[in-house]
Amino acid sequence: MPSYRRTSAVAVSALSAAALVGLTPATAGAHGAVFNPVSRVAACYAEGPETPKSQVCKDLVADSGTQPLYDWNEVNIANADGQHQALIPDGKLCSANRAKYRALDWARTDWPATAVAAGSFDFKVRVTAAHSGTMTVYITKAGFDPTQPLKWSDLDATPVAVHNTTRTATDGYYNFTGNLPARTGRHIVYKVWQRNDSPEAFYSCSDVTFGGTAAAPVQLKAQAPTEAKIAAGADLSTVSHAGHGGDEQAPALSAEATGAPSSPLPLALAGAGALAAFAGGTLLLGRRRNPSAS
Repeated sequence: MPSYRRTSAVAVSALSAAALVGLTPATAGAHGAVFNPVSRVAACYAEGPETPKSQVCKDLVADSGTQPLYDWNEVNIANADGQHQALIPDGKLCSANRAKYRALDWARTDWPATAVAAGSFDFKVRVTAAHSGTMTVYITKAGFDPTQPLKWSDLDATPVAVHNTTRTATDGYYNFTGNLPARTGRHIVYKVWQRNDSPEAFYSCSDVTFGGTAAAPVQLKAQAPTEAKIAAGADLSTVSHAGHGGDEQAPALSAEATGAPSSPLPLALAGAGALAAFAGGTLLLGRRRNPSAS
């Protein structure tokens, strides 16, 4: 093969490979959980999936295994698109109607809880991937019975907080302030996080107690996972890092970087076209330099 053809062929192959790199979706982390007030899945993960302390977390592992806890940052519906009540029936709010997280729906009064009081409250959500969207937080109505499964009608229609999230999160957290109404006893704080760059949404239940907890057993006081705990369990997570779908659905392409297109495909194709044109020019130049070549 003449040298110009070999050079052109190598150029085309190399540039084509470079173009295909642009077609490969970038990895993205999973998503997050409420750390204040501590969500059910985060509290049990903090206790340790292999050695839970509270009875409810022990029962969760006995029922569903340790994987739901290692996947603490997932509880989601990939294609919710704002249709939360249509997709999640009464009694399944905490699990987002996913069998994997069914234990989170248990109507029990021994879930680890966070002591709160009426008035201003600082919410903290630990995220492993920041998403543009809206986080809406509700609380159960006065008179809520925690021994009964949580229903949509149990939630006060007025959110206690609404926070617009961005694709950046300071130190891995969304921090925002809400206002808790007057309540007594045990209640549930329910969070819905709907992305606006994807139909995906995330959900969580956090148990809270009003009116003091001086006599509450230590094991009922919820603790959030430490950064060391998060890092230690990361390799055991099965949450998809290739897109924004749950592990029960095929993941979709997702661009997490601020200002990135919703899909890398158009940019990659444009780049591939430019590279092909460059390779074609190289081939033509080689022919002009070797007019006698066949």
